[in-house]
Amino acid sequence: MTKKRVLLGLSGGVDSAVAAHFLLQEGYEVVGAFMKCWSGDHGFDPCWIEDRRDALRVGAELGIEVVTFDYEDAYREHVTEYMYAEYAAGRTPNPDVLCNSLVKFELLLKDAEKLNCDFIATGHYARVEQRSDRFALLKGKDNKKDQSYFLHRLTQNQLSKTLFPLGEKTKDEVRKIASDLSLCVADKRSTRGICFVGNVALKTFLKERLPEKKGVIKDTDGKILGEHDGVQFFTIGQRKGFGVGGGVPYYVVEKDAVTNTVTVAAGDDHPALSASGASLASVHWIRKPHSSEKLVGHVRYLHGGEVITLNNNMISFASPVKSVPPGQFLVIYSGDECLGGGVIDAVDTLCYA
Repeated sequence: MTKKRVLLGLSGGVDSAVAAHFLLQEGYEVVGAFMKCWSGDHGFDPCWIEDRRDALRVGAELGIEVVTFDYEDAYREHVTEYMYAEYAAGRTPNPDVLCNSLVKFELLLKDAEKLNCDFIATGHYARVEQRSDRFALLKGKDNKKDQSYFLHRLTQNQLSKTLFPLGEKTKDEVRKIASDLSLCVADKRSTRGICFVGNVALKTFLKERLPEKKGVIKDTDGKILGEHDGVQFFTIGQRKGFGVGGGVPYYVVEKDAVTNTVTVAAGDDHPALSASGASLASVHWIRKPHSSEKLVGHVRYLHGGEVITLNNNMISFASPVKSVPPGQFLVIYSGDECLGGGVIDAVDTLCYA
């Protein structure tokens, strides 16, 4: 019997390396795919050179071919330009979500077809399960590492051809397996900073396109408290970085990109910090929910989630949720199943006290 052929995203990290090991154990023919998405810009030190070297070393250790794909144009179009536009508008985007749906999975699947591969695979902590005539995206077994949030915009076609070898594993188990196999990346730290760009501070990255612009910081009563360098450098719920010191801590509750004004509230229990609901835009469903299902919404990665009521694209939270930033993705679950989600377009905050 001919072995099924899999194109695995091999990032140069421990997760994808162990994913390759599992696929080989299961009898697949594995081809490693290193995706170059960022080659450096304006003095930023790209991490892809080191990561590609590690991917090639893993390939040699496991005896698999490793090919390199250049996805930089797509990454710049769908991820970096999106980031700049959203931050300039005073919103807080999540680039990893679109990087997955529009770059990694979209392009990897096309290249898999060119290489006559039956499936693609990644080292994400998530699961895919076929249910009758559809495919369900499920949370990974490791609650601390579950990455289904970032995958909620995948399509049925993408899910039908995707394998997640680490879905039933924990990060600790993966580390131990890598160590037992003496893989060169066994002790390599997980990626930090911006996806594919590397360890660069977000403010430094944004300043390349969004220059500093002085504006005022005011409280919820309109009192001027100080100055800031630009609304793009703040996010809803942020405590530090205002230059406002002493007494009760302040938290960002509103950003106005038009007037370049940041509004803060005193104390972490101020009602302006909490939302009773939100409206969604660009909603994508893997599976539309049934009317009787209990739904839980996650307003950010690893947010504990809150029971929600869904009315078209309007979300109501069963209990107030703190620090809900427009621009982020609200991802909806029914139990362990990720149903889909949308961009938080507007937030219904509790009235200022």
